[in-house]
Amino acid sequence: MKFVMQLIMLSLLATACSSSKNQETSMDAGAESVSFNAKKKTFSNGLTAIIVENPKLPVFSYYTYYKVGGKHEKDGVTGASHYLEHMMFKGAKKYKEGEFDKIVEGNGGSNNAYTTNDLTVYYENLPSQHLKKIIDVEADRMQNLALNTDSFEKERNVVLEERKMRYENSDRGKLYLNMMKAIFEKTPYGTSVIGKIKDLKSVTRDQMYEYFKMFYAPNNAVVVIVGDVDHDKTFDLLEDKFGSIPMNKKLKNYKESINSEKDFDFKGRYNGRKISLKGTSPSPNFFLAFKGVKIGPRDAYVLDILSSILGDGGSSILNQKYVLNKRPMLSKVGAGNYTLQDSGVFFINGELIRAANLKVIQNSLYKTLQKSCKKEITERSVQRIKNQYLVDMLSGLETNAGIAGFLGNREVYYGDYRFYTKETKIYNSITVDELKAACGKYLTKKNSIFLSIWNKN
Repeated sequence: MKFVMQLIMLSLLATACSSSKNQETSMDAGAESVSFNAKKKTFSNGLTAIIVENPKLPVFSYYTYYKVGGKHEKDGVTGASHYLEHMMFKGAKKYKEGEFDKIVEGNGGSNNAYTTNDLTVYYENLPSQHLKKIIDVEADRMQNLALNTDSFEKERNVVLEERKMRYENSDRGKLYLNMMKAIFEKTPYGTSVIGKIKDLKSVTRDQMYEYFKMFYAPNNAVVVIVGDVDHDKTFDLLEDKFGSIPMNKKLKNYKESINSEKDFDFKGRYNGRKISLKGTSPSPNFFLAFKGVKIGPRDAYVLDILSSILGDGGSSILNQKYVLNKRPMLSKVGAGNYTLQDSGVFFINGELIRAANLKVIQNSLYKTLQKSCKKEITERSVQRIKNQYLVDMLSGLETNAGIAGFLGNREVYYGDYRFYTKETKIYNSITVDELKAACGKYLTKKNSIFLSIWNKN
């Protein structure tokens, strides 16, 4: 796989000075020539598994995606997905507290997890002879999580401290959290993934167990295993350990009852509204946030490329105008397109030099976006970003973990782990005119909120 990836990247770089048509053909060919020795199976209880044979080293990566995140939480249990992520390492019926870490770290492996608005993901990396043990451990904690009272209360304090560190004691964290709250006001995305403080202090062990039993079911999970493993033998191991775990037949209706498509419609107040937050930094930090789009529609890909042209690297439009010119207004600037499963936000963030003015920056950004989109988006700049994006996307595939995350994300979000071949075709087909049109459609004052934080607000 590594050798194939290197050849692809060399071919991409070699086309950089060719015609646009030739570049596009080479990039499509490069993406399509990537192949994984992968097989997918869905078991009778709804568990989906993808196994990739990659025998170059005697190791494997094991990823478990649970389709539950912050958007599934009601008032009273906000932060439950993240809290539960912590508790999944605190023991189950067969493997008691502390045993999981001993198994992984004691055999030279590593493990971790993360929670988002849409998902909770767990992963391990270990030598291949420990695959059977890890499958057994994962099946045990999917079905028989202990949620011991003492551990539950200790972890409550850990989660509260994490919340304080990330948000209350961090200017950037506080700014980001308030941006999400404002842009997604009155939607399931308009809260912290870590949860509200009052809910973290009051949620009970029984509430958490009920939440666990609802969402931690085989028909709400995708397992991806990549490495020195055998397809058929691994499927047999999964069948043996997970096959007896019953699906949750109530899950689909329950999800539909708490999250409808209309729930994610933008409901906030926009039109350039300003939010000023008190912080500790002597220099103002800001977010200029715009209503975006969810994962999937063509405009999501257009906005990806647009964000890179505007704010990715020293040659980007915003860096050239605000940071690297003779009279800089910002010490740093960037742009991003954050697409979630049901909505999205496009943002520009930066930090002012002390002599700059927030009002001037906000007004200047609106003018710069519209002017630059009309005059500075060129075929050359677009092709540079397309090449860069493809190289970045493929460069992570040299590790088992990189492949597992790459395929797992596409399986969960698109229902097809091979969706990357369609992605590259979409990116390659995006035109300069589409990018200019997206500026006029999305990056307008009426669709925006401007947030700032520093010690003088």
